[in-house]
Amino acid sequence: MMKEQVRPIYSELQGYLSQAPAGDKGLIFEASIWEQHNQTIDELNTVTGKNYDRYKVEVRSIDWNRTMRRVIDSQSYRIKLGGLISRLHGEYFSDEPPPFSGMPSTMITQHQIQNQATYVQILLDLQSKIDEKLQEYKEESKEKTFLEKIKNSLSRVGNIVELIGLILRTGKELGLTVEQILKMFS
Repeated sequence: MMKEQVRPIYSELQGYLSQAPAGDKGLIFEASIWEQHNQTIDELNTVTGKNYDRYKVEVRSIDWNRTMRRVIDSQSYRIKLGGLISRLHGEYFSDEPPPFSGMPSTMITQHQIQNQATYVQILLDLQSKIDEKLQEYKEESKEKTFLEKIKNSLSRVGNIVELIGLILRTGKELGLTVEQILKMFS
């Protein structure tokens, strides 16, 4: 009986995971995502009489372009969803095929989590450096335009490779050399 009460929640969580941003996409700014996730866990707690709160996602506030924004890390979100789905499979659906083909490969290593945390810190440091450097350049200068374009595009950058590409492309568009870009950030 309990299995059939848990099944819709189990399926719902799998649906969330299938639509979750890829693990390397950085931050999630949409409150409805974490609110729905955490409400589903509350429902699961009620239905089962157990406590699955450790799978809730934690929201944090960051300074994003001089505005405090509430965010969650997409990789942490995927880890919590994958872990909870695997847990429910083990507790209620172990007689059925696992929800993920190659289930062990879906687990994200501690190394990947550390890399993501480092990337987020790099973005935040870069944003602070840009805010500091913007004061040094005249309006409508190539350098100030470059810094503003980079700052306005940071939220769309998903990983370090995209960040480097953004910096180099933007510099090239504005006629800046790599040496000039490096000087701005020194």
